[in-house]
Amino acid sequence: MTEHDPLDAADELNRRAAAWRTEPAADTRIEALALAVSANLPVLLWGEPGIGKSAGMRQLADGLGVPLETVIASVHEPSDFAGLPVIGDDPAAEGVPMAPPDWAVRLARAGRGLVFFDELSSAPPAVQAALLRVVLERRVGSLALPEPVRVVAAANPPSSAADGWHLSPPLANRFVHLHWTHDPRTVARGMAGTWPQVTIPLVDPGRAAGAVAKARGVISGFLTARPGLAHQLPSDAEARGGAWPSPRTWEMALRLLATGYAARASREALTAAIVGTVGDGAGIELMSYLDNLDLPDPDRVLADPGAFDLPERGDRQLAFLTSVVSAVQGELTRRRWEAGWTVLAKAVDAGIPDVAARAAMDLAALRDTSWPVPEGIDAFVDLLRLSGALGR
Repeated sequence: MTEHDPLDAADELNRRAAAWRTEPAADTRIEALALAVSANLPVLLWGEPGIGKSAGMRQLADGLGVPLETVIASVHEPSDFAGLPVIGDDPAAEGVPMAPPDWAVRLARAGRGLVFFDELSSAPPAVQAALLRVVLERRVGSLALPEPVRVVAAANPPSSAADGWHLSPPLANRFVHLHWTHDPRTVARGMAGTWPQVTIPLVDPGRAAGAVAKARGVISGFLTARPGLAHQLPSDAEARGGAWPSPRTWEMALRLLATGYAARASREALTAAIVGTVGDGAGIELMSYLDNLDLPDPDRVLADPGAFDLPERGDRQLAFLTSVVSAVQGELTRRRWEAGWTVLAKAVDAGIPDVAARAAMDLAALRDTSWPVPEGIDAFVDLLRLSGALGR
């Protein structure tokens, strides 16, 4: 008679209970997370315990085909992120290197991956300060993490976290803050054995240059119209530990917007990511501005500069001209540079030389000295002479 381990039957039962299948589904949370990860921006997932933040990370790592390293921030010391000193034969000559932890070494060997810092809000301020270098400089001890390694963290609200702390403003202002919630219907279907299989938005290389140019025009035009939103540090500690507008987060928003254009992300996912970067007020206002902007594709305009109509509104004109100059800068050729002047000449003919003046100075600065001065520059000669750009 063969003896069986008493736990064999229990293990078989557990395997059956853990088995599940997937079906295609849309998930704004995962799409917004993937969008920020594609833009190589650190992400912070806020949510109550037990609602699937870790499961979302596993799904994202599987979708991207990269390894996942999970680090529980709250149980580590600052030295675990700053590195432990390793004294060699001659410290005075060679210095004292800081040894990185094993998870960082594995990611460096893989050359790509996701590092997931869980329970960040439960980590004391000294640990958060040590993590700041990992997020900001991508260094763990003496080891530099490869560029394809992405950083994601998770935090419980201080009200539900054991010994929770507010995040320091310098650390909080470097994250895209996403609120992680659960859908009761998804949970119910998952208990029946079927979970959603989410499609990860991927950047189309052919759209990258135009996407960046268009995003530059949008953000620049918006902040020109709403300069008061360039930097707004919240007054209370809890708000300072979340998303708020600063020059740093507007640069993050620009990268998110460009990635969203290039990946054809949904508006819902893009809104969640933008709001998680510059805050509710500024983010919602930007998305409303974007809905009414409807900018032409700058690359198409440069391909045929005589066949477009200039936007009527002043803010749209500024955003459009900024995107055109940015597109020229992104792929600088004589033909595209001259097409840019054709576009600016239309702005002068439309009676808005003041809007085109700044774009003209930026476009003039891109000129190769071997290129002749185009006809469209005539309306800006005096301005460019004063700035010195014409001489260059």
